Amino acid sequence: RAIGTNGVPDRIVIDKSGANLAGLEAVNVILNFTGSGRTIKIQQVKYLNNILEQDHRFIKRITGRMLGFKAFYSASATLEGIETAHMIRKGQFDANSLNAFQQFAQLAA
Repeated sequence: RAIGTNGVPDRIVIDKSGANLAGLEAVNVILNFTGSGRTIKIQQVKYLNNILEQDHRFIKRITGRMLGFKAFYSASATLEGIETAHMIRKGQFDANSLNAFQQFAQLAA
């Protein structure tokens, strides 16, 4: 789904998970079969993706107490809201000298 949305990446860094490796190798086989000429370079480094993994740790903390989502739409909407609030807190939006609440209110309007 990610490749369909964003296109084929040049390389992907994964941990030592065998399932991720098998999935990416299957994607490479499909890419070779279709004749696109591009394959994904797979880098398997145990700790290189820890920064990325730590960034979504707060979502696991918040959603871990929930009993799960009944529909994909509700899960998507909830996670987008949590991500947006976290991005505001980290200062990843153009602040325009607004505090976090004002930024959130501006986005919600």
